[in-house]
Amino acid sequence: MLQYPESFQQLIDCFKQLPGIGNKNAERLAYHVLSMKENDTEHFAKALMAVKENIHYCKQCGNICEDDLCEICKDQTRDPSMICVVETPKDIYAMEKMKEYKGLYHVLHGVVSIMDGVMIEDLNIISLLNRLEDVQEVIIATNPTRNGETTALYLSKLLSSKNINVTRIANGLPIGSNLDYADELTLLKSFEGRRKI
Repeated sequence: MLQYPESFQQLIDCFKQLPGIGNKNAERLAYHVLSMKENDTEHFAKALMAVKENIHYCKQCGNICEDDLCEICKDQTRDPSMICVVETPKDIYAMEKMKEYKGLYHVLHGVVSIMDGVMIEDLNIISLLNRLEDVQEVIIATNPTRNGETTALYLSKLLSSKNINVTRIANGLPIGSNLDYADELTLLKSFEGRRKI
């Protein structure tokens, strides 16, 4: 059986590590890279390295950024009395598309998933608890999946002893879906229909 040259196979294997990329798509991407102009390939490689060198998590909320604090945490016009808790940084960008929420965010970097070995202590929760001094409302916006609901329930119980209004975004989002796939109107309706938990 004919084998790809080693460096080409390594590129295919790298693409296969990306989520949702199987062998056929990895091969297509590798062939595309092969057909790119040299300066485009260099630009692509530099962009990959720049992300690894320059992007890290905000010290306050866990969003991606290049400085110590992300743009939202640095924004003095945001309402510090509200924190919206999300699973991943990409959920912040999905929420921001609706252009209605003016509070702060907190990224958990996952949800409780016993099957995947992700426990409560693996999530970014302690830093959330350290941010609650002037907070009046915590909005839990984990995805409406079994693991997202489990995490939301744990957070609501954890925060119940605090003098804070804890709400959950409404299920205008289909069960089993992710925030970053939802359109702005669906997100807005879910956000407006949040409820106390």
